[in-house]
Amino acid sequence: MKIYTRKGDKGRTSLFGGTRLPKAHIRIEAYGTVDELNAQIGVVMGYLTDASLLLYLQDIQSRLFDLGAILAADPTKDNLFLPEVKPETVDVMEKAIDQMNESLPELKHFILPSGNVIMAQCHVARTVCRRAERAVVRLAEQEDVPEIVVMYLNRLSDYLFVLARYIGKQFDIPEVKWIP
Repeated sequence: MKIYTRKGDKGRTSLFGGTRLPKAHIRIEAYGTVDELNAQIGVVMGYLTDASLLLYLQDIQSRLFDLGAILAADPTKDNLFLPEVKPETVDVMEKAIDQMNESLPELKHFILPSGNVIMAQCHVARTVCRRAERAVVRLAEQEDVPEIVVMYLNRLSDYLFVLARYIGKQFDIPEVKWIP
């Protein structure tokens, strides 16, 4: 398979289904930011050794590919086979958040996105996740987007925040309180 096609050299790209759009279209921005988020999570994974966290983050990466496929599909075509992200995946993520949160001190103030490099990278991934969510919400204001896409991204940003705190606890790194 050839990597380059030259079809995008004039600033347009194809959706799954064949429709061509400008590369600056909000739909392209939305799935491109989800792809960027996936890469940021890959960086987080490069620093981790906990097998269960790695396995769950790999599942998250697969779900992000699913979301990307949904967003990259032409919404006017109804004969496309698209992956389905089920609401249960959000429930599972909430349980993972709750499980990590059980070992953490109660959050009483804002904390700065700092700590060690793994914690900081979780915060970078979290902010990219929020940007992806904003792009998807903008797209949903113009076109139909399955509700699960926004739900999943919203919960994932929460997961990444708690993951940063959880890693800090594992490494005994104190949280830095925001002092206005």
